[in-house]
Amino acid sequence: MKPWAILPVKEMAGAKQRLAPLLSLEERIALMQVMLRDVLAALSAAQGLAGIALVTLDPWAEALAREHGARIITEGAREGHTGAVVAAAAALQAEGVASILTLPGDIPAAKPIEIEALIAAASAPPAFIIAPAHDEQGSNAILMSPPNAAKLRFGEDSYFPHLAAARAAGISPQILHLPGIAMDIDHPADIARFASIPEAQSTQTMTWLQQNGTLGRLA
Repeated sequence: MKPWAILPVKEMAGAKQRLAPLLSLEERIALMQVMLRDVLAALSAAQGLAGIALVTLDPWAEALAREHGARIITEGAREGHTGAVVAAAAALQAEGVASILTLPGDIPAAKPIEIEALIAAASAPPAFIIAPAHDEQGSNAILMSPPNAAKLRFGEDSYFPHLAAARAAGISPQILHLPGIAMDIDHPADIARFASIPEAQSTQTMTWLQQNGTLGRLA
């Protein structure tokens, strides 16, 4: 059964505070918005999804969701990344959804082919497929079948705990190293790393970083 994608998006005013040494609040909001555009474009172009749900209370994100024909879920939107995903997964499972794919809004180099690889990796339930961050600390994409197959706890050091959670649930996790999905942007150093990978070059985010002069500030 095709998975639903769950994309939690917190309100823009609190976006990317760890980039404050490099970007103003207005710039951080603009960067978050362009990254979300890239991620939603990749999800919309990927084959094999049953639907896309944004968990958010942010008016701008809601408007973007409608542009892409995505569903808006507000329950859990202010309960952090984990709370938002768990609430949306529970709501979808109650409606009969058999699997979910969750990823964050700050991986603008994600490609449709990578999303399709995650979907293709899923076998008969229970299944747990994970694509880690480039530093193997964060969990940048997780596909689970059923939607409550394992306990989730997102954060900067969530990758190995998620592997342990899957095993504790009796599931042998599958690991996919996907360079676009792996490249999340949280810190100024991440922007330099992002700009260096081939997957970033055709993104709207890369264009924004160049036009905004952000890359020149990293020198």
